[in-house]
Amino acid sequence: MARFETVSDETIKRGECTDIYFVRTEETLGRDNINPVVSMEVTAAALPDSWAVFCGLSDVITLLEGLPVMVDAMPEGSIFFENEPVLRISGKYRDFCRYETAILGFLCHASGIASAAAHITVAACGHPVYSFGSRRQHPAIAGMIERAAWIGGVDGVSNTCAPGGLPLVGTMPHAFVMCYKKPEDAWRSFDRYAPEEVPRIMLCDTWCDEKAESLRAAECGATMVRLDTPRSRRGDMPAIIDEVRWELDAHGFDTVKILLTGGVTREDITASLQSVDAFGVGGAIANAPVIDFGMDIVETEGKPLAKRGKRSGTKQVYELPGGKHQTLPVSKEAPEGGKPLIEPFIKNGIVVKVSDMQEARRRVLDRLPDFSL
Repeated sequence: MARFETVSDETIKRGECTDIYFVRTEETLGRDNINPVVSMEVTAAALPDSWAVFCGLSDVITLLEGLPVMVDAMPEGSIFFENEPVLRISGKYRDFCRYETAILGFLCHASGIASAAAHITVAACGHPVYSFGSRRQHPAIAGMIERAAWIGGVDGVSNTCAPGGLPLVGTMPHAFVMCYKKPEDAWRSFDRYAPEEVPRIMLCDTWCDEKAESLRAAECGATMVRLDTPRSRRGDMPAIIDEVRWELDAHGFDTVKILLTGGVTREDITASLQSVDAFGVGGAIANAPVIDFGMDIVETEGKPLAKRGKRSGTKQVYELPGGKHQTLPVSKEAPEGGKPLIEPFIKNGIVVKVSDMQEARRRVLDRLPDFSL
């Protein structure tokens, strides 16, 4: 029996984590012996920003492997725009009807996180960005969130349950500093006992002014100071950061860098680029708005068919020279120089292509210069 309010992998794989109306739909269609061959496409009619990053496909492949369906999709890490199909499932409707809830959940959540991470990475203009959202998320999905953030372009993550191979970043909380009589005692102990490869990043706003603690931390061997003042106490944070930078430089600590954390938003990053060297971002990534995907029938028994507001027929999305996209019916000839983005991943239940996390990340990073500020 589960001790936390979470759903097991086995329950999700069996299609038992679904909206009740899919169960009722499946039962009613079964009694009427109706089970048409359909194609359903996943699209987003609106996005939080002008573009987004497709993520979560790996879980969808795991979910649908072994079912008698065909799955075609953009590879993870693809940039996409409004009203573009990112994934298509073809098969007998009752064979995959109840999985729609989980499919959209995988894609909406992960794509939202990856998209936020990518937009924040663009805003950071080459400054390192770290995913620090562990305390803003349900622990059961920490691995998924860190994976999506990594695909979106962050330079490191904080949660120990992140997928293997991701760089783990983080040094000390305020509670650690408060366990010692003086911040200097905490910083020196950390320097003494932390593994050599861990950077000497000292938290510098526990008891007093950020400027004063930053100077004291620099004297204790800090290579970077972390400013994490809660938003309610910040005041003019860009001015505080500039003051810290000035005083560090004035006292000969010009090589000591500044890491900004604590409720950091995209706007905070833009306002602090001149003085901050790296950013730890929590809720703005981990709690990012989901991508509001819908999954709709576009073809039934080989004939184009769609509900109102949707375009019928199966489609292909082409990336044109220069990065723009064009969506056309699959029956139409590809535009000149167009690269088809939707490709097969499952054929009749057999996985023909897997989704690789590092390839997905490279795909994002290759495109981000096109959107630089």
